[in-house]
Amino acid sequence: MAELKPALFLDRDGVINVDHGYVDRVENFQWIDGARDCVARFKARGWFVFVITNQSGIAFDHYTEADMQTVIDHMRAGFAEAGTQVDAVYACPYHAEGTNPRYRKDSYDRKPKPGMLLQAMADFPVKREASFMIGDKKTDIEAAHAAGVGGFLFKGGRLDEFAEWALASFEDGVR
Repeated sequence: MAELKPALFLDRDGVINVDHGYVDRVENFQWIDGARDCVARFKARGWFVFVITNQSGIAFDHYTEADMQTVIDHMRAGFAEAGTQVDAVYACPYHAEGTNPRYRKDSYDRKPKPGMLLQAMADFPVKREASFMIGDKKTDIEAAHAAGVGGFLFKGGRLDEFAEWALASFEDGVR
């Protein structure tokens, strides 16, 4: 059996990149300061790093899954340029009130539900009790807690510095 490792779960829009509403094209992708350094530091510690993102713009026909994948590929390339990587990206295109019938459903993967985090923990040997999520919305933190991991609300600034503070707080028992 593989050795369990802690995981850092990161929301995408508002944490890794600036949230401009629907980030549907590479031209709209703007890195949050310290995002690549944050991932590099946690990977250097031997952690898993996962991106956990609601993408309801697909359910409302603002963009397609292919558009989303293009942005994800751009993000991954940016991490690679910085000498790091995320282990996996989990995206939920569903929304219960979506205008596209293909994506109109109440999905267990849509945050604040924990489906994407639980799937990551099923796909990888994650040490749940040593893991936490950084998100910019209350729903991110609710999903983290529902999945049994810590959660920290990012309100801006440098992500790498915030993540170091979150790690220290988490190790001190703050969840």
